[in-house]
Amino acid sequence: MAEFKYEVKKNLGQLSEGRSGWSRQVNMVSWNDNPAKLDIRDWAPENAKMSKGVSLSYEEAAILREILNEIELDEVFD
Repeated sequence: MAEFKYEVKKNLGQLSEGRSGWSRQVNMVSWNDNPAKLDIRDWAPENAKMSKGVSLSYEEAAILREILNEIELDEVFD
C-alpha cells in the first residue's frame, strides 16, 4: 500500500469522544501536501491514527452549509 502524508493544519472543533479516547473532530487537513480540506473523522489521541472520514473542498463545504441552514434538525431526526 502506498504511503501517504497528512498534516492537521487547524482543529476547528470536536464533535464527540468515545470511551476508547478517540474523538470525532472537524479539522482542516492537508493530504499529501495538497491544499487543506475540511475534514470530519475519528482520531486517536494525539492524532496518531485515524478512521475513515469525509474530506470536503471549499465548494462542497459551502454547499453543505447551505443544506444544513435550510433544514430543521428536529424534523430530520425524528
